[in-house]
Amino acid sequence: MLFYEKQAMSDGYKVIAGVDEAGRGPLAGPVVSAAVVLPETFNAPGIDDSKKLSEKKRETLFPLIQAQAIAFGIGMADHEEIDRINILQASLLSMKRAVDALHFAPDYLLIDGKFTIDSTIAQRPVIKGDALSLSIAAASIMAKVTRDRIMAELDAQYPQYGLKRHKGYPTKAHKEAILAHGPCPVHRRSFKGVKDI
Repeated sequence: MLFYEKQAMSDGYKVIAGVDEAGRGPLAGPVVSAAVVLPETFNAPGIDDSKKLSEKKRETLFPLIQAQAIAFGIGMADHEEIDRINILQASLLSMKRAVDALHFAPDYLLIDGKFTIDSTIAQRPVIKGDALSLSIAAASIMAKVTRDRIMAELDAQYPQYGLKRHKGYPTKAHKEAILAHGPCPVHRRSFKGVKDI
């Protein structure tokens, strides 16, 4: 999973950040991104695309990445921004914010997906990057765990929707809760399943 990192290094880049987001599909809450710069000595067996890992495994890996990373940054775009500029643009904005949150600037970005972000830093989009690049996979875990924790906090404010359980994704139970109670303040009003209610 170091092919893209090694390729960037062979091209002369020294500080490479992997960037990924979590939360494009849910009906509620923010989209959250992470940018992670890993050392060459990084060691955390089991790192993979966060979607392939159990919640318990992600929670185990999160502090290992946090402790070993040279730098990591978190960025997000909330439900109001998602409704205003659309989910794709909000995802790219949250990625930019994650990169900007790094305590020093990388000279190369590996971005999960097919789009680049608004940055002067050299970058390469990698489709399915969270399964192909170690630093993107690490970013995917940081973003997913951070977002899940936010959804657990929102669940305490709006317990009738079960946000801690389904994390805002359009499950049958979530859609039934929206039908029964109407949307809450953190629901994405522009999303099908919310706007039609």
